[in-house]
Amino acid sequence: MATPRSVTLERLAYTLAAPVLAVAPNLCPDSPVNQAVQLAGAAGIGGWFLAARSDEPGAGRKMLRWSPLVLAAAVDVAAGHTTGFGPYWLDGLLAAGWAAAGYLVMPYSRHTRRRHRPALAAAPAPQPAPAEVIEETAAQPDDGADLLTRGARVLWEQAGMPGRTHIVRATRHPGMQHDMTILLRASETGRPITGLSEAAVAAPFGVHSGDVVLAEVAVQAGRQGGPGWMEAHITPDANARRRTKPTDQERWKDRIGSPKGGAPGSELVHKTRDDERKVTFYRAKMADSTESPRIDLPKVCRALGLPEDDSCVFVLIDGAEFLISAFDEPPLSQIFPATRELLTPDAKGMYVCGFTITGQPVKTMVYQHDKNAPAHGLTLGVSRSGKTQFFAIHMAAQSLDGQVVWLGTVRKDEKTTVLGRYIDRQGSNALWMARSLRAALALCAIRAEMPWPHDGQPHDYKPGDTRCPYRQLNVYADEFMTAAQDADFGEFIQKDGEDLTVTGLKYGIAFNPAGQSPFAHNGFSTEMKDNLRQNSRPVIFNMGSPGATRKAAEGTMENAYDVPTIPARYSRSEGSAIERAMRGEADPENGVSTGGVAVIVLDNGRAVLMRSLYADFDTDLAHLFPDEVNRLTDYEVSELEKRGLWFDWTEPEPRPGEFWPEPDEDDDGGEGRSRRRGSGGGRKGGGGRGPTGGGRRSEQITSPRQALEAIKSLTDA
Repeated sequence: MATPRSVTLERLAYTLAAPVLAVAPNLCPDSPVNQAVQLAGAAGIGGWFLAARSDEPGAGRKMLRWSPLVLAAAVDVAAGHTTGFGPYWLDGLLAAGWAAAGYLVMPYSRHTRRRHRPALAAAPAPQPAPAEVIEETAAQPDDGADLLTRGARVLWEQAGMPGRTHIVRATRHPGMQHDMTILLRASETGRPITGLSEAAVAAPFGVHSGDVVLAEVAVQAGRQGGPGWMEAHITPDANARRRTKPTDQERWKDRIGSPKGGAPGSELVHKTRDDERKVTFYRAKMADSTESPRIDLPKVCRALGLPEDDSCVFVLIDGAEFLISAFDEPPLSQIFPATRELLTPDAKGMYVCGFTITGQPVKTMVYQHDKNAPAHGLTLGVSRSGKTQFFAIHMAAQSLDGQVVWLGTVRKDEKTTVLGRYIDRQGSNALWMARSLRAALALCAIRAEMPWPHDGQPHDYKPGDTRCPYRQLNVYADEFMTAAQDADFGEFIQKDGEDLTVTGLKYGIAFNPAGQSPFAHNGFSTEMKDNLRQNSRPVIFNMGSPGATRKAAEGTMENAYDVPTIPARYSRSEGSAIERAMRGEADPENGVSTGGVAVIVLDNGRAVLMRSLYADFDTDLAHLFPDEVNRLTDYEVSELEKRGLWFDWTEPEPRPGEFWPEPDEDDDGGEGRSRRRGSGGGRKGGGGRGPTGGGRRSEQITSPRQALEAIKSLTDA
């Protein structure tokens, strides 16, 4: 077994130096040998001091290297201070001990080696194994990739090349320790990547499968793309931050825009806060602009941590975008008093009838400027929902524009009686409503022949034309559905209302029915509803339930857009219903009524939630109406009188022949005459239709001839 040369030389030095250390101080104390040994010892002490002060590892090993010099100086000094060679040859023993210590420890030959590698003295030196030559393969070419890419490739190969792919490049995300994007390519040229999943990519890198996103690779200049290429985004660090401190966009994407979220397929554009109005806006859009938003508002509220039943959260949809407004307090509980400035129509016949949840003014029309025609009106809502309040502001706007207003209701009440002071005519029963509709139909015939002063020829009505010899007439029919079902006059009201809806616009006459249903079985024919919808802006107040309100609004819309919800009352969510149930506490009060809140259907078919202007009937409404009441012209009144249609419509009984033909004198006093006949002007005409049936009751038929006469009478043959 061979001894290393460095060990042999070091042992020889210790052997030769030991006698010198013992003899030199005794024979020649001032010799240069003693001075050299002491200077070497001082240098060793300096090396100890520097090694102790150093922060680098291996201080003990450095001090051991300097120890032979320090100990040699110590032996030299001790030998110089003893008499002769000292008692019991102490100088020789110290020198021999120093040589033995260096002979066994060998500080220079052993401890100068790194990591304390032992000297090869006891065993033959092991032969190093031949290095394995890594053969380059087609799957991993030597393309000069960086260290990250090479490390990723090693992990990828150890996993068995998932999906039969190899890593082209790995790119670390800026500022991230573990996040990176790897570019993959199919091992076989021309083969698409199949069977590669997020879990297969996550396993080699030791991350969760949810931290991996696979994406297609677009074709770029100098690089292919398509099915044979794929990108894998591995983002454990970003996802850890996203789970603990997500941004608004990330929270929206994870909880709202996900397939099971409240607005699937959407993404948040921005979130803003208006401290003055105390509202937070969430503006979002669909990732695919060709899709329409499908919003589950309660689910969106839960995802955003908002109460879902306090009438403070609303959604506004505009194409592929939508806006969610979250108010601190119910915004529509605010009262907007009506003023003459707001109610005065502009040059296009538009005036402010209310305000939306966002504070925007909502306008409706007293005539259709673009169609050169009056504007019908359709107002729906249950009792105490705000219909009569809306009548007041709409009538005031029409009166301020110089128009004539008639109001007919089924029953008398305080508000309609007050409105009667500021309009041309007002009455409160089915007979009065039937008379007003018959007179309005007669005015169509009168105005059709009424000459205009500039050329003496009759013309169709043109809103705003100062040459027109008559004013626009607006006929209101409150509780129209109830009146249309009246046993005596319901048929007249329904048929005359339908005729007026169809033909009245040409002659400057608008029909404004109101009630609790827009459907045919309650008095609205399809033709009547279509004309009202196309020539007005329907206003739907609370219909008793959100479902009924949406159904009524959709019944007035050509296309069923999303309809806002009108709750029965504004109720703030207070605490947990579960906790109240466990404690046995009563639920909080319902809150504030939603009277005056309505859905208005605009010209484009979009339904908007608004709070209508408030007219206080407990005060004088004269400040809303003009000083003078607008009335018909003398010519129109005289023509109506000629037809027997202009008189006191409050007379409790119909005049003879007003609605039904007068009975013949030989008909037993007319006891068998049916009163429920078709509408018309009777014998006095006036623009109405003739009777739809005969005047006699069906008599007992005893012969075929009598049966034929009865059939002719029923069919008006």
